[in-house]
Order: sequence, then C-alpha cells, then structure tokens
Amino acid sequence: MTAALEMRGISKSFPGIRALADVDLEVRAGEVHAIVGENGAGKSTLMKILAGVYQPDRGTISLEGEETRVSGPIDARRRGIGMVYQELNLVPDLTVAENIMLGATPSRLGFVRRRRLHDAAVAVLDAFDARVDPSAILGSLTVSQQQIVEIAKAYAQRPKIIVLDEPTSSLSEHEAQALFHIVRRMREDGIAIIYISHRLREVLDLADRVTVLRDGRRIETRESSGLTAGEMIRLMVGRELTDIFPKREVPIGATVLEVEELTRSGAFDEVSLHVRAGEIVGLAGLVGAGRTEVARAVFGLERAQSGAVRVDGVEVQARTPGQGVKAGIAYVPEDRKRDGIVPSASIKDNIALPVLSGLSTGGWISRFRERSLAREQVDSLGVSPPVIERAVDTLSGGNQQKVVIAKWLAARPRVLILDEPTRGVDVGAKADIHEIIGELAAAGTAILLISSELPEVLAVSDRIYVLHEGRISAELGRAEADEATVMHAATGEAVHS
Repeated sequence: MTAALEMRGISKSFPGIRALADVDLEVRAGEVHAIVGENGAGKSTLMKILAGVYQPDRGTISLEGEETRVSGPIDARRRGIGMVYQELNLVPDLTVAENIMLGATPSRLGFVRRRRLHDAAVAVLDAFDARVDPSAILGSLTVSQQQIVEIAKAYAQRPKIIVLDEPTSSLSEHEAQALFHIVRRMREDGIAIIYISHRLREVLDLADRVTVLRDGRRIETRESSGLTAGEMIRLMVGRELTDIFPKREVPIGATVLEVEELTRSGAFDEVSLHVRAGEIVGLAGLVGAGRTEVARAVFGLERAQSGAVRVDGVEVQARTPGQGVKAGIAYVPEDRKRDGIVPSASIKDNIALPVLSGLSTGGWISRFRERSLAREQVDSLGVSPPVIERAVDTLSGGNQQKVVIAKWLAARPRVLILDEPTRGVDVGAKADIHEIIGELAAAGTAILLISSELPEVLAVSDRIYVLHEGRISAELGRAEADEATVMHAATGEAVHS
C-alpha cells in the first residue's frame, strides 16, 4: 500500500540548535499515527515542515508516492494537509458555521450564501455526530466544543492528512471521549491522522502506530499493540521513569487553608474545603465545573459574593492577588503564558516579581539580592538552561512551568494552589515537577492541586474534592478514590444516588 505521507531524512537547524537530524516518518491512509517525545524532541518542528511553515535543510516529502515541496501553509492546505494546533485558531465573534467554513465560505456576487453555509456546516457536524449548534456564537461554547469546531473546520477542507497537536490538553478525560469518537470516524474515512500528545494512555488507546522522537532524532516506530507506557517513556527520555507521579508520604499537620461556603453566582455555590500542612488535596471535575473559578476566588483574582477564606485560622479579605500573597497564598495558573509569566522578561525578573518589595530598600531594588534569589530558585528547581538572564519564552514548556513555580516559592507561601501544573509538559518534566511538589509538601506547605488528568490527581492526592456544576459533589480519601468513583461524582451521578 502506498503511504499517504513519507518524510525521509528530514533535517533542520536553527542558529546554535539542531532541531531535527535525518528523521523518517511514514503515515498510512486510514491510520492514527502518534508522535511522542519530550518537549524539544522535534515534534513541532517536523510538523511545521509538513505544514510549509519551515523548509527542511535536507530531506524529502512525498504525498501518495509523489515527491513534493510544500511551499507554505496555503500550499499545504491545497495539497490536502490539515493542521489543528494546540492553540485554537478560531474567531470567537463568528458563528460555529462561519468558523467551520472559514476560507471556503460559499458566496455569490460578493454576498455570503447563508443557507449553503449553514447546510455545509451541518453536514460536517453530522458526520461527527457532534451536538453543536451551527448558529451559536463560537465564544459562547465550552472549550471542548470549540475543539470539536476546530477539527470540523479542518475536516471541511476534505484533507488527506490531519495533524492533531495536543487536542485534549484543555479537556477532561470524560470530554476527551467525544473527541476520540471523531478521530476514529476520520480514520474510518481513510484520512491519515498524525496525533501528538503527552497523555500516553490515550496514545495507546487511540494510535495504530507510534513514532518516538528524542533530541531531534527518530528513535523507533512501533505498532501500539503490545507497547506499554513504560516502554514509551524509556524510549522518549533514554532512562527508566518508574513513577511519573511519585507520591511521597509526609506527616500531615494542622489545617492551614479553610474555605467555607464560598459562592459566586453562575460559577460556584457554597464550596467548602480544607487543606492541612503537608497535605496535597486534589480538586477534580469536568472542564466548566468551577475548579479554576474557585481557585481564583481563593487567591483574590475574582471576588466571591459570600463565604469565607481562612489561612491558619485568620480570615483573609483577598479581593486582589496582592492581598492573597500577603495572606500567604500563591497561585500557579492553568495558562502559564497568559497569566503566569512575562514571556519576554528574564528568568530573574520573573522570579523576583512577587517579592520586589522585599528586595528593595528606599525604593531601590538590590540587584545582588535579586540575582541571588533567582540563582537559588533556578538551582533548587533544576531550571534548564540555568541562565537567569535568559528570556523565559526561549525555554521549553516544562522549564517555563518551573519558573512559574519558582516565582511563587520565592514568596514562601503557606498555601500553594496549582492549576494544571503539568499541562503541555513532557513526562520527564512531569516527574521533575511532581518531585518539587512532594518536597514542598514535606516542608509543610498546604497544596491544592487542580488537574484534568485524572491519573495525576489520583496518584498524588491525599484527599480529593470533586466539583459538579459548581458544587462539591464528593470528598474522597486516598484509599477510596478511583477513576470510576471520581467520574461518577464529576458527572453528577453520585449526587443523585
């Protein structure tokens, strides 16, 4: 059978960096071919070459057996290559139908043919059994629905090859099932699907074959049947990682954080929880259940209408993040690029931000103390490369996340709220970040952990609160928590049982 795509001997270098070295990739029509590897392994560079964003230094691309040169993204689309990037590329103020048909809007004499536009979008959505209103404004949809629209837009172009880059990174495992149905439907249609994900379990469930990249080289391509997550990790990182989410047993102390009947209309209602010193408490639930909104209200980013927050028994009036920090609360947000870092600023400047007043005398910042603090945090957390003057946006995702954590650790918080701390980072960085979390718990920090990756929550939490539609639907001890129990509570089934 002729492969839908063959990339042979692909090499690409940037100033001072060899991104790809003689990489081969073959993808067949009607298969899901996963590409896995740590951040910086070359996955994105390889896909940008396929999309025509970059031109390779060496190597060839063949589509259906015919060697070709992809001159740019428009040429890629014309040749039947569809790209769905991790960052959604949609227009929030347009309707679902208008987004799906972007670039191919039916018109006559300069006027949009609304009926044909609507019918074309409905046909695409029906092909996926997607329950999305084509006339709805895109910005009113949930993240998972917008992800479906993004894939539908690519599918509407009748591609022969579709690249899905981290399509479930913003979805809970429950919501990801709808996306998997769409991927399988596209596979039945004979589309060649390239699937990039750090979630190894879904790779094994979905992919027919898996290609592993490491340090810009193809390490191996294997059939997924018989392949284990442990083997993939060993191939990806070149070493054994026996426990991606290590759980360190530490003494649990007195209650540090108390949240009592916290309410904000339309977001969450009468949420009560507590976290003790040295304890890691998971906050689970589907996307949209109110997890992030609760975290932001506790920290002071959003104002609750009623309820109370206490740290070490003292009520906190956290109406601004500054007040939250002063009370001993730190918050690592789910979107590190938008809310967690100043991308163009240096590692040193980012780490110093929450504690500038403590580094100043008479309004003047002590550059020596600023550098010493940054050096201490970078060495402690293993930020790589350990160059404190380097801009944060030049680091890998995992190292950017370490900088966000370092920034808040410099403030020495009593309570650390971690919202999706390992989203979009590779397995090596996940293990590093969880080692850091374990050390913080051992030092007596009270940790509230939010994650859409259920195995992560189950593995590291001492207790778990589950949110359903803005309310706590279950509180589970470590011994009684499993995936089925959490999902029952997250979907509301436990509420009515």
